Formats: sequence, structure tokens, C-alpha cells
Amino acid sequence: MVVTAVAAERDAVCAASAAGAASTVRTLPGGGELRCVRGGPVALDVLAAGVGPAAAAAGTATALTAAALAGAPYGLVVSAGIGGGFPPGPGSARPGGALSGVPLGAVVVADVIVAADLGAETPDGFTPVTELGFGTVAHRPDPALVEAVAVAAGAAVGPVVTVSTVTGSAARAAELAGRHPGVLVEAMEGFGVAEAAAAHGVPVLEVRTVSNAVGPRDRAAWRIGDALAALTGAFRTLPGAVAAAGGPAAEPHRPSRRTP
Repeated sequence: MVVTAVAAERDAVCAASAAGAASTVRTLPGGGELRCVRGGPVALDVLAAGVGPAAAAAGTATALTAAALAGAPYGLVVSAGIGGGFPPGPGSARPGGALSGVPLGAVVVADVIVAADLGAETPDGFTPVTELGFGTVAHRPDPALVEAVAVAAGAAVGPVVTVSTVTGSAARAAELAGRHPGVLVEAMEGFGVAEAAAAHGVPVLEVRTVSNAVGPRDRAAWRIGDALAALTGAFRTLPGAVAAAGGPAAEPHRPSRRTP
């Protein structure tokens, strides 16, 4: 299953399907719609769950529960869409000393999916919720699957942070980069998708394409169309990469004949 925030991202994923692939729509409890695409090496069900981690978690959990109750659980969940890219700069060093940073239109596969603002502000700065004794703030997808998908898509690999409020200043961008060394992309749904997947014991990936730079919001410089086109390109390679890697989604999901 692929989970996006909005319909434009969902449609970009579905546009990657091979010519002649069968596509149907299934309605989930609560009214969400799954676009079901068959005919490739891996079957895809694509859901536009809404913006933000709460909507993403709720939509993902609903779809996973419906599939499990129908006797056809998913083998993999992918959080996908566009996001803001962090340019190289202070705090952006990756292990080994290489600088991170991605240009507009780049494809990124997350090696860690992080809740960047889940915690508390203190006099000493931000404290993640884990240091308060609760929950988790990071999910790490299977490294072999991350590598296979990234190689196939020509993608960069690195941390992707989930925020509830999009960054709009250089100071906030620098703060996030300082707290999350090597971070590549800021988005709003990945951690919510990962939380729902973890609750169901289903592996997760996050795939993002870069539409804008993280920092001061300059809408004139955004390249949403280019990022959506890059998302389509990435998903032309993803099913084959997952199948070739023998990943958890190599067996196509077969939905029940019953109406959810």
C-alpha cells in the first residue's frame, strides 16, 4: 500500500503504472478511497489519507485493519509524496564526513523516519518525547530494501523528518538540521504512516521528491510539477526493485471480494 497526503501525489504514483494495468477504486470504512492498480510486478493500492501525521496514521491504520480483516494483509506500506529539501550547510554532515543536501526534483528514500517536533520545549531547548519517557520518535526501514529502491530510482538515502508545522524560516531550518545531522527532507506524514505500520507489524518505506528548499517560504521558487513528475518516475522503478529484492511486498496483495 502507498499512502500520500493529497490527490495530486496519489495520481502521480498511479501514473507510474504500465500501460494496460487494471485500476479500480475501493471505498474504506469512513469513506477513504483506495486506487488499486494491478498488472505490475507488485500490486499497488494507493490512498490519499490527508495532510499531517494524524491524518496519515488514521488513514493508514484504517486501510491496514480493513485488509487484515478481509484476510489479505499488506506486505509493505510506503509513505510517498513531495517535500522540502535541506541544502548542504552547518549540521548537515553525514557519517564519514560527507555533506548531505538535495536539489529540487531529487528523489530521496528515508533510512530513518523521524518525528521532529514530538516532545517538549524546555529552557535548555527541545526535548524529544523519548527523553520524557514515552513512545518513540524514529522508525528505521529495512536497510536492504532501502538500498534496492534507492539504487533503482537513482535516489539519495538519508533521514526524513516529519513535522506538524512546515518550516518557514532559516532559523528553524538550521535548528532542525542541527538536531538531525544529515537530514535530507522535511515532510508531514511519514512518521504517522510508520506508526500505523509498526502497530500492524508491517514494514515501511518513505519515498520523497523535493519540490522546494526548507526555510523561508518562497512559493515562486517551488517546483511542484517537477517533483510530482519525479515521483512518477520513482514509482516506475519501485515495484520492480521491491520484487527483485525479495522484499515483503513481493507477493501481490489480493483484496477480498467482499466490500469493506
